[in-house]
Amino acid sequence: VQLQAFGGGLVQAEGSLRLSCAASGLTSSTYGMGWFRQAPGKEREFVAYFTYSSGITYSIDSVKGRFTISRDNAKNTVYLQMNSLKPEDTAVYYCAARTRFSGSSYRSTLEYTYWGQGTLVTVSS
Repeated sequence: VQLQAFGGGLVQAEGSLRLSCAASGLTSSTYGMGWFRQAPGKEREFVAYFTYSSGITYSIDSVKGRFTISRDNAKNTVYLQMNSLKPEDTAVYYCAARTRFSGSSYRSTLEYTYWGQGTLVTVSS
């Protein structure tokens, strides 16, 4: 299994970026894909999740109305469209595949088996 995250970059506040996570090798038993981020000196935090079976999405309150997670099944790619970016969104963003239920929430890093390499998003004020 390989996840490749890309699309990060430097953007001014209120700008937009679209992150992509291209997946290969995942089976039909994959439950969903999540996006996490980690700012310097902070723990990795959940950002958004896409449920493969239903298309239901979840996201943290601080990005609601600004970020949208979506999936292109034909391209095996999950996107994170980020609009109205703020300096506090600056972080390395990671995508991760959930292929099991281990008893934790989709918000927990423990629930994910495979991780992409991360892509840096820098938002300047």
